[in-house]
Amino acid sequence: MRHNKAINHLGRKSGHRKALLANMATSLILHKRIKTTVAKAKALKSYVEPLITKSKEDTTHSRRVVFSYLKNKYAVTELFRVIAPKITDRPGGYTRVLKIGFRQGDGADMALIELVDFNEAALASTPKKEEKKGGTRRSRSKKSAEAKTDATPVVAAEAAPVAGTTETVKEEATPAVEEAPKDGAAETAEAPAAAEEAPAAEETGKEDKAE
Repeated sequence: MRHNKAINHLGRKSGHRKALLANMATSLILHKRIKTTVAKAKALKSYVEPLITKSKEDTTHSRRVVFSYLKNKYAVTELFRVIAPKITDRPGGYTRVLKIGFRQGDGADMALIELVDFNEAALASTPKKEEKKGGTRRSRSKKSAEAKTDATPVVAAEAAPVAGTTETVKEEATPAVEEAPKDGAAETAEAPAAAEEAPAAEETGKEDKAE
């Protein structure tokens, strides 16, 4: 029985097991997919995914921590420059284990372990999820009615400037009409002045006759 055995030792001492997982993680990062046994693939999955999560924060400290596990500068560069930008939106689950049958020599259970975001065939075959329509029919009908009522003020708002233009035309036309009485008023003002000049002329004529 394997009670309280959380770690699969893979039949190796700790130093040998760490070196094995580091080499497998390096191969997975560089080649994006490797073939191994199911037991090693599961152990590698729990080993490499925390390192991929660490690569989301591209700092000197993060690079040094990852390098202490992988011990390969090319794998560290590939992880931070190529893999990290693709997995920024994924909250874990960066790898996938696919069983492919049994090995011919010893009958070991074999598997493929790959990075999820680098399997172009699987990404192309996955259909896009359609957005579900929320709410009941009644709520959807209410929303459509509200949309119609929201659309009507737009027509009124568009028609308002046209009415405003006619008003402005009328306002511009009215001053020309109002200017005419001003000319008439000037004529009426000139008429009393002429009337006053006429009696003055008559008085001067009378004085000339008296002389």
